[in-house]
Amino acid sequence: MRATSWKWAAVLGTAALLVVIPPPDGVTPAAWHILAVFASTMVGLVLQPIPGGAIVFLGVCAVAVTGLATMPQALAGYGDPVVWLVLAAFFISRAMIKTGLGRRIALHFIRLLGSTSIGLGYALASTELLLGTIIPSTGARSGGIIFPIGKSLAEAYDSQPGVTARRLGSFLMLMLYNSNVVVCAMFLTGQASNPLIAGFARETANVELTYVTWMLGAIVPGLLAFLLVPQLIYRLHTPEIRRTPGARDIANRELKACGPMSGAEKIMSVVFALVLILWLTKAFHPIDYVAVALLGVAVLLLSGVLTWEDLLTERSAWDVFFWYGGLVQLAKLLSDSGITKWFAGYTGGLMGDAPWWLALIALALIYFYAHYGFASITAHATAMYMPFVAVCLAAGAPPLFTVLILAYLSNLSASLTHYGTTPAPIYFGAGYTTQREWWRVGVLVSLLNLLIWGLVGPLWWRILGWW
Repeated sequence: MRATSWKWAAVLGTAALLVVIPPPDGVTPAAWHILAVFASTMVGLVLQPIPGGAIVFLGVCAVAVTGLATMPQALAGYGDPVVWLVLAAFFISRAMIKTGLGRRIALHFIRLLGSTSIGLGYALASTELLLGTIIPSTGARSGGIIFPIGKSLAEAYDSQPGVTARRLGSFLMLMLYNSNVVVCAMFLTGQASNPLIAGFARETANVELTYVTWMLGAIVPGLLAFLLVPQLIYRLHTPEIRRTPGARDIANRELKACGPMSGAEKIMSVVFALVLILWLTKAFHPIDYVAVALLGVAVLLLSGVLTWEDLLTERSAWDVFFWYGGLVQLAKLLSDSGITKWFAGYTGGLMGDAPWWLALIALALIYFYAHYGFASITAHATAMYMPFVAVCLAAGAPPLFTVLILAYLSNLSASLTHYGTTPAPIYFGAGYTTQREWWRVGVLVSLLNLLIWGLVGPLWWRILGWW
């Protein structure tokens, strides 16, 4: 009770402090009060005296009750098409787990690559990479498919938390989590907040980060990171067991037990391919990204792969829908109020005549390592993405370059801690790794990711003519 009380004091105190302080020159009282609601909502998302969705609900109520927005304005975020894209993708991920197709894919990768410990890691990470092209729920991908298989394989080699952790389990937990972080950065559907970040890019820089744009910008640095990050972890935390030929035998036995693909799995495979192809070929047809996702859900419903009850009981999907729609609108209200533009002008003035690339490097590093203070990519991006983009643009940085690098870093920064994003507590909570070792590996992985995405990424975007 005492812990909850101080969290509420911090949330309400943030709002009260900003309401009491007079707005600076160039900022209207209404804009300043919207900032008070937004800032207290961000503090609530970080501290979570109650679940995040409820915090956002209170923020939406606050702007409506105080007259800072009309009811249609306050609720407009729930009509945003991207919010429905995320909801539909969560439903598709439910079908992937329900049919067992995701597990079957993982077992095939293990049979193909699993003769060594690092090959075993790549097999499971490759499953994550494939599923990340369409499934934004890291909880579903990691918690529902990848982690259980990885843990059972570690146990099959007598690697348990404690004295035998270094046999195989600790390496797998570290590698799979950090590979998950790279996959999160590679696709618009890599994790649930990426479409939210894309919305912030549209609001702040008038840049449309579509599925193809996001993936095309990430494909070269992303695949390089996907290959090199596991190699770095292998050298930092080499497992005692380096060859795992028995993993292939386990995969073969499990696949034999699964039997041939069921009708539901075949339908799920077709829907997966259909949605992905239609997203990738958007330039050649008029069907909107959101309509494609909804079409996939409709096919799953009509075929009986999913039932209406499945959709109603998919709590994580509705939770994301609720906080997502609220945050989209709170961020839009803040942007429309002029606060972000004022902040960019004020901060840009403090930076003097520094060249845009130097300002971007400094701000990107601050943005990245600020994630030590966040337990959520969503909270981090919602609190910092728009103002940091605005300041970089004020310094003269190219818009597409700016929104891309900060979007990717929003995800990659989650490698730093054992609470950086949803799968982190899952992998760390298995007990194979100490916090000290997790953080040591995390900071070294962060340096490699910054090197790859900060050097190879801009070079690739230059080749594409994006800046």
